[in-house]
Amino acid sequence: MMVGNEGLAGFVVLAAASLLAGAVNAIAGGGTILTFPVLGAILPPDAGRLVTANATSTIGLWPASVVATLVSHGSRAGLPGWARWLVVPSFIGGAIGTTLVLCLPPAWFDSFVPWLILSAAVLFAIQPRIAAWAHGDGEASAGRITVACVLQLLVGIYGGYFGAGIGILMIAMLGVLGLGNIHRLNAVKNSLATIVNGIATVVFVAGSFLGTHDVSWPHAAVMAVAGMTGSLAASRLAQKLPASTLRQIVAMIGFSLAGYYFWRQWQA
Repeated sequence: MMVGNEGLAGFVVLAAASLLAGAVNAIAGGGTILTFPVLGAILPPDAGRLVTANATSTIGLWPASVVATLVSHGSRAGLPGWARWLVVPSFIGGAIGTTLVLCLPPAWFDSFVPWLILSAAVLFAIQPRIAAWAHGDGEASAGRITVACVLQLLVGIYGGYFGAGIGILMIAMLGVLGLGNIHRLNAVKNSLATIVNGIATVVFVAGSFLGTHDVSWPHAAVMAVAGMTGSLAASRLAQKLPASTLRQIVAMIGFSLAGYYFWRQWQA
C-alpha cells in the first residue's frame, strides 16, 4: 500500500510520539497520552476510530515495556519473595480491565482519572515518610501480602481498561509497601506493567482477528520500533541517574499527567 505525503507525515509524528512514549513509560508511565491523541487524529474518521486507536496504542507500546523490563532486570535483585505474588493480581486485573474496554465507554473514567493520578503523584512524593512511619521494610506478613495484592488488582484493572498513569500508581503503591529504592521500584513497575499490558495486547490481538474491533497494524509496527528505541535509551539512563534525580523526574511526570487530564476535563 502506497503512503501519500499526508499519510507519511502522520507516521513521522506517530514515530516521534512513540519514541517519547517509550522513554516516559520506562521511567514512570503515561506514554499513552502522547500516542493516543496522535492515533485519534491520523486514523480514518469512523465510528470505531477511538477503539482502534486504543487497541493500536496498547499493542504498539507493549514491546517497549518488554525492553524496559529486560534492561532493568538487575535492579530487581534482593526483592522479597512475597512480591512475586503481585504477578497473580496483575494477570487477573489486566484481564478484567481489558474486558471492561469492550463493555464500557472510555468516558466512564474521565472524571475519575485526574484525581487518581494526582493522588498517586502526591503519595509518591511523600512515600519515604509514609514508609518510615509504617516501618515499611519489605518483610512478609499476611496483612502486607493481602493489601499488596488487592492494590495491585485494582491497579491492574485500571491499567487494562485505561492505562495512562499506571506506572506512577504502581511506583507509589510499591514504595509505600517498602520494596526498596526508586531503582528497584521502577524495575518492579516495569515487570508488572508488562504483564498488565501484555494481557491487554493478547485480548486486542485476538479481537482484531475475530472481528470485534480493528487494529491498524502499520501504525502499531511503527510504534513498536520507535517505542523500543525510546525505552532502551531511557531505561539505561534511569539506571545511571542518582536516586534523588530519578524520584524528581517521576514526580514531575506524575503531576504533569494529572495536570493534563484536569485540563482535558475542563476543556470538555
